[in-house]
Amino acid sequence: MARSIETDRTLWTVARIAEHLGASRHRVEYVIDTRGIRPLDRAGIARIFDASDVPVIAATLARIDADREG
Repeated sequence: MARSIETDRTLWTVARIAEHLGASRHRVEYVIDTRGIRPLDRAGIARIFDASDVPVIAATLARIDADREG
């Protein structure tokens, strides 16, 4: 049975978020950095985010795309 992202306690890296959303890693990093989304922790140099951050990042990317399309 598939778990929904809202109930998933998996921790997400920037690369994993980008892959899940079908976006480039650089776009995801841009959203995280410019919107002040803070990581839960770090694992080495990787920033670790909670699953609740993924929909926020997805919505922001969608808004950027909509603004770009005019």
